[in-house]
Amino acid sequence: MDETATLASSHTEMTEMLLPNDTNNLGRALGGAVLHWMDICGAIAGMRFANRQVVTASMDHVDFIAPIEMGEVAIVEGYVFNTGRTSVDVKVDVRAENPRTDETRRTTTSYFTFVALGDDGGPTPVPDLDCPTEDEAALRDDAMEGREEQLRQVVDRYDL
Repeated sequence: MDETATLASSHTEMTEMLLPNDTNNLGRALGGAVLHWMDICGAIAGMRFANRQVVTASMDHVDFIAPIEMGEVAIVEGYVFNTGRTSVDVKVDVRAENPRTDETRRTTTSYFTFVALGDDGGPTPVPDLDCPTEDEAALRDDAMEGREEQLRQVVDRYDL
């Protein structure tokens, strides 16, 4: 295992066209389909970073802030922004794109934690995160601040 890996090495972008099987009776994306895409994107980002299989340990609060309409393209993007001893934290953003107009809008953001697995199936160490460019450091800082803000909003919403 390498001792460090870069944020850029984990960057993952997927696209999905929203088809009828993934829509509700309003012709919009089912929340479960969007969560499924986010989990896959996050896992790929984690595997690219750790060079190992990873499993989902947790997903933070999710707000669906805008719908994805049938026929639109969902752009799902993720990257590792923090690490623990055997875990990686991944920010996953979803945007909807109208392929006829190229217009995009943000629809969903969440933060996942994945645990790396060794050959024995148990947790195994992951590399430390390296952000050698200003752009990578800015993405890391943005994700750290975004996660903290999202957690503050959840606490405020539920008066915890």
